[in-house]
Amino acid sequence: MNTETTTARTDWYPEQKLIVTQLSGDVDQADIEQWEQSLHQALAQIEDGGSFKILVDLWGFKAVDLPTHKRYREIIPLTLASYGWKVGYVDLFEEAAAMTFTTWRGIRCMGAAHAHQDATKIEKYESLFGRDTERFFTDPRLAEEWILQL
Repeated sequence: MNTETTTARTDWYPEQKLIVTQLSGDVDQADIEQWEQSLHQALAQIEDGGSFKILVDLWGFKAVDLPTHKRYREIIPLTLASYGWKVGYVDLFEEAAAMTFTTWRGIRCMGAAHAHQDATKIEKYESLFGRDTERFFTDPRLAEEWILQL
């Protein structure tokens, strides 16, 4: 991982009940593994029976190859499914039919904001899947402002 150009981290802010997970730069498989591990470490800090909101900040993310892209693509939907959350865009993928939704340790996801630089994709996702508890943004700061108000 080139730490000068790549970010792969997750932070838990208990006072806001907010997880902020960030993946940016030219990302390889090792970066994806580090990012996923940081996400699970942050989720482990939430008390049993608790709840959280999540900001998925992928602004500036670019997978270095197709296997990396495929691996990254499943992490957020599958992880959040373990906390009772169905990501809006998940039905675009065939794998969605086999997904199960549970509440690990009784913890529930209550809202999600997604940020990415691909305006065409984000505008489509926002128009098709945006809702009161889930929104899609091209500006990470706007995504953070929105999720903090949720």
